[in-house]
Amino acid sequence: MKLLEYESKQLFRAHRIPGPRSGGVITKMAQMPAALKRAGKAPWVIKAQVLAGGRGKAGGIKRALTPAEARSAAQSILGMTLVTHQTHGQGVKVREVLVEGGAKIEREFYLSVVMDRKAAGPTIIASAEGGMEIERLAAEKPEAILRQPVDPSLGLPDYAARRIGFQLGVPAQHLGEFCHIVKSLVRLFLGHDCSLVEVNPLALTPKGFVALDGKVVTDDNALFRHPELAKRKDAELSALEREAKRADLSYIALDGSIGCMVNGAGLAMGTMDTIALAGGRPANFLDVGGAANEERVTKAFQIILKDAKVKAVL
Repeated sequence: MKLLEYESKQLFRAHRIPGPRSGGVITKMAQMPAALKRAGKAPWVIKAQVLAGGRGKAGGIKRALTPAEARSAAQSILGMTLVTHQTHGQGVKVREVLVEGGAKIEREFYLSVVMDRKAAGPTIIASAEGGMEIERLAAEKPEAILRQPVDPSLGLPDYAARRIGFQLGVPAQHLGEFCHIVKSLVRLFLGHDCSLVEVNPLALTPKGFVALDGKVVTDDNALFRHPELAKRKDAELSALEREAKRADLSYIALDGSIGCMVNGAGLAMGTMDTIALAGGRPANFLDVGGAANEERVTKAFQIILKDAKVKAVL
């Protein structure tokens, strides 16, 4: 499950990872005055809350120096259809924006904890060149990226956190604070069964470090251990995907016209490949599971046929 930025920062605060002063999330303009008051003095930053990177380049993040500018920014972002390099040519409607206080940035770092399947465990990825897309940085300057494996049974030792700070060139007076943030991200990652925890950028300001952005992705298979997250409405799911989830069906909507009714995840992938090789496009991935019965198959057919794009079912 992917969390929105403000939800990720709620977890950050619970783990004492510093962030900008928050005015909270608004869904209508009448909420703006109270949000600005909570966010403190100008400048403010108005940020679209969608599950896609590249929001700033697409006009989904704006800086404001006056209340009038903040209102104008929120009005232009709320309700807009945001198209970024991560939305694959399709727009995402912005239904809420986050209002935050600005920060005076001296340096930017990249910091994340990811599940490294090759190493069969968590790995910290860090760079002294924050603010950039990490995929592009990895392709253009792989030497600028540091990696530190983490033993999930031990966490991150102090010496390993300090070594990352030394390698990134963190100023000595801020090294202790940096180590606290790295170790806290690891605890968050392990404690919430995450597959990704990311801060980009982690900004160094005159007052210390601030997590200007946040991204958290949790493992759906572990949601039974986190009822507070399981109750959350997944913003990335379509209405049909939510209906399938309630029926305990593995269903992902796609953009083709041939519906797939399949028993078994591997066979579902093979069926989709077969359709594509024959020149068609699948309308969905669907695995009714090994315990399929008449009721589950009926429900799966109902969900497939609710998709207006479906012209045939295989």
